[in-house]
Amino acid sequence: MRRPRVGHIQFLNCLPLYWGLMRSGELLHVDLHKDAPDRLGAALVAGELDVGPISLVDYLGHTGDLLLLPDLAVGSDGPVRSVNLVSTRPLAQLDGARVALGSTSRTGVLLARLLLAQRYAVRPEYLNCPPDLTEMLLEADAAVLIGDAALRAHYEAAARGLAVTDLGQAWREWTGLPMVFAVWAVRRRFADQHPGLVKDVHQAFLRSRELCLAELDRVAAAAARWEPFDADTLASYFRTLDFSLGPRQVTGLREFARRAADAGAAPPLPADGPRFAEV
Repeated sequence: MRRPRVGHIQFLNCLPLYWGLMRSGELLHVDLHKDAPDRLGAALVAGELDVGPISLVDYLGHTGDLLLLPDLAVGSDGPVRSVNLVSTRPLAQLDGARVALGSTSRTGVLLARLLLAQRYAVRPEYLNCPPDLTEMLLEADAAVLIGDAALRAHYEAAARGLAVTDLGQAWREWTGLPMVFAVWAVRRRFADQHPGLVKDVHQAFLRSRELCLAELDRVAAAAARWEPFDADTLASYFRTLDFSLGPRQVTGLREFARRAADAGAAPPLPADGPRFAEV
């Protein structure tokens, strides 16, 4: 039996999980594929991966083929810092303006669109751009960024006189709920054929998360050697993230799914909610 093909988001927000896999030796037991969120999601849907992270929006489009791994996600219960809407003007003044959308996560993009349409009652013109803040703002009045580019923008935008809306915090203020940006899923057929392997991968990620949470300062110090952030900044960022998927996070997931379906932007969840792998 080949090793399970497992996806890993190559952003700072998932470095803690990778660190834990490396420290625990679990990397030896999986065939790890590192890439951007959109490409990993497409690979999972296409059957090129067995288990991996997938944007919440992409999961909603494939609930029949995928099962969620319990208690594992990337999200926040308040600020997230690395999913941002950066604007040259207040959000309520973006009606008819141009908003550039980064190309690496459909969930962050959809959250921004729902927020602008439903909370601020504005209808901008949207365009897709590579996730570079300077280039995006040459083309538009605001930009949606996720991942490392968004984290840099979080700290740089104020010095440039730009307004930064943290979309995790905006969702929390809007709904009172956590925001789930990505989930870990397994292909239903793989789960049916190899339940023991799915359990092993799930347990490896849970152990990785707990190991990393106990060593976050060490993780941050190591990452600061090659990132443009100091160790304290990275440690604070890692502690902001929420890697769990408990009842409260599932409620947030369901609320986002409901609003996305009402807007015609994603298929609705099954009536009984998200379906989980038996692990």
